Amino acid sequence: MQEATESSQTTDDNSDSESELKIALISLHGLIRYDDMELGRDADTGGQVKYVVELAEALSKHPNVAKVELLTRQIMDPRYDPSYAKVEESINDKATIIRIPFGPRRYLKKESLWPYLEEFVDQALHHFRRSGYLPDIIHAHYADAGYGGAQLANLLGIPMLFTGHSLGRVKKERLLAGGTPVEKLEERYRIATRIEAEEQALDTASMVVTSTVQEVEEQYSLYERYQPDRMEVIAPGVDLQNFIDKSRVEYREGGVIDRIRSFLHEPEKPAILAIARADHRKNLVSLVKAYGENEKLKEMANLVIIAGNRDDILNAESSKKRVIAELLMHIDQYDLYGKIAYPKTHQPDEIPQVYRWAAESRGVFVNPAFTEPFGLTLLEAAAVGLPVVATNDGGPRDILAACQNGELVDPLDTDLIGEAIERVLADPERWEQLSNSGKVGVEKTYSWSVHVEKYVRDLHDVFAGRRVDRYDPAVIVNKLPKVDRILITDIDNTLTGDDEALEAFKQRLNEFPENVGFGIATGRNFDETRELLRDKGLSNPDLMVCSVGTEIYYGEKLIHDRSWSKRIDFEWRPDKIREVLDSIEGIRLQPEHCQSQYKVSFTLDENLAPKLGSIRRILRENGCRAKLVVSLGAFMDVIPIRAGDGVAIRHLAFRWGLSPEKLLIVGDSGNDEEMLKGQTLGVVVANHSSELNKLKGHGRILFAKGAHAWAILEGIDYYHFLGDIVIPNDSASA
Repeated sequence: MQEATESSQTTDDNSDSESELKIALISLHGLIRYDDMELGRDADTGGQVKYVVELAEALSKHPNVAKVELLTRQIMDPRYDPSYAKVEESINDKATIIRIPFGPRRYLKKESLWPYLEEFVDQALHHFRRSGYLPDIIHAHYADAGYGGAQLANLLGIPMLFTGHSLGRVKKERLLAGGTPVEKLEERYRIATRIEAEEQALDTASMVVTSTVQEVEEQYSLYERYQPDRMEVIAPGVDLQNFIDKSRVEYREGGVIDRIRSFLHEPEKPAILAIARADHRKNLVSLVKAYGENEKLKEMANLVIIAGNRDDILNAESSKKRVIAELLMHIDQYDLYGKIAYPKTHQPDEIPQVYRWAAESRGVFVNPAFTEPFGLTLLEAAAVGLPVVATNDGGPRDILAACQNGELVDPLDTDLIGEAIERVLADPERWEQLSNSGKVGVEKTYSWSVHVEKYVRDLHDVFAGRRVDRYDPAVIVNKLPKVDRILITDIDNTLTGDDEALEAFKQRLNEFPENVGFGIATGRNFDETRELLRDKGLSNPDLMVCSVGTEIYYGEKLIHDRSWSKRIDFEWRPDKIREVLDSIEGIRLQPEHCQSQYKVSFTLDENLAPKLGSIRRILRENGCRAKLVVSLGAFMDVIPIRAGDGVAIRHLAFRWGLSPEKLLIVGDSGNDEEMLKGQTLGVVVANHSSELNKLKGHGRILFAKGAHAWAILEGIDYYHFLGDIVIPNDSASA
């Protein structure tokens, strides 16, 4: 066995020059590329995609930013353009889109990504290690990236920013109010998983970047980890040059404008324009109703709806088909033919032309969405001088307050929507005032230069006075030069439990080649672990992860990884945790020998103790940022938010330069779940607890036929771990 020494550097963030600022943006779902964005292709490819790409580009132009990487998901799917499979796409010399492979190769909607986010973390760490690029800060966008970004920030010991874009608790409230059954929320939206991911992101984030005051006061306030002092309202930046500069707007014969005109009997009338995805949340049907039921409006103007492209409507996703079908039924019900245009297709670069054509007709732009956290289309309309009528929610409130270019309406009241549109169109003098005000306001408030200047300034507040342990990949070397792979096993009921199996494993362990290491991951503390290993006749392993991923020791002399202890100490309040949970019925503190510096352990009475979600809420309400790990349904460990077996395993893999498939993990219960998931090779013993049944079907987890240490031997052979490692076909990644 080889001895390990410290390999991390400690760097004072304040000592970094501003010009060295390196930023990693994370946005995992949708179709993300720089050239020719396919906005509106599906429900996941909209304003957020445009925002993160333009944010990456705008940040890279700031003199104090050295590098920006936008991490997203690699997609290798014949139904989509091959550009989404490219590992790297350059935005400019300082900004790059990096596509990380995780989960299936095929395209997935965001609700289906949750099982694969640990793989994203593993692959992102591999990217950082391989490229030698380590960010100073991570900015995660939406709940899925918030979950992955929180793990990366905790592993790397760097600050994280979080932007929710839209929030699960808000969506849940609105869907329940609209009559959606609770079971459908889980089946269709994985809403509980999303909300918990948002809570974890808020727990980890040093700063939450929001677009509006309403988000802070009415949306984030629904969360247990709501801390308004961490929240910064930064007006969203947008690239409006294609809308402001008339020379960039080129009429295209036979293009979308000609197709719009072909629908209309009197195309010279003012245009009531809406541009949105064919998504129920965009509430386009209410706009059709508002128009169809207002006789004056039908006489005054035409209605134009750009609802994405309908290249192959028969094979479109079901939600999109439902919205389009409902739109067509209402068009027919109100007999709007000749008064309404809904072109089948358009090119992204034609959109500025559509806005300008509507403005030249002296029309109005309408956004009737049920909820609108951002409001990009409102800014685009303002840039060309097109007055707006918009939902009284989120972004539109702030945009209209800044630009003074329209009216806010209740998206559920179709009469008021129609009347507001009518008022704007009926008064030429007011139309002119709203048009001019919008153009001035949008340039003054919503330019990318204004957004980025405040963004970078706020980053210095995040860094102020902080010291962060930071890895420098250039100096990361394998301190165990003969070890290029490690077997890591739990102790209780895995390594132990069958003396004959343990003896067989010890014999195999003595036959390990010098390039194969042996590690322990256990909920036991350091002293207990070392004593038990001695009792079982095992010498010190190459590494030990003790106390549920809160302590790491390396080498024959078991050198303590103090950088890990410093990293997980973030806002750790064990005394407060004991105080809060000690008075709750059904939760009892375990004996002193079960406790450690970064682990507070309890036993649970299933019949009396609150549900796990309620315990989390109680801790959060009392200012305790912590993670709960339950095993066998009866034991609960409370550990720092940055700790855990899975995070610790990835920490040591990154530190020693080992890729995940060079780690063979063996476990038996719920406290092993986190380290079994991801890109590592896993084995679940036959005598496992039911908590691990959810992992069945994962291509890199073997549910062994053997129990206890027999399963370890079975896993070694199954993966050919002592020779040329064989990774089985992963059905999930096909």
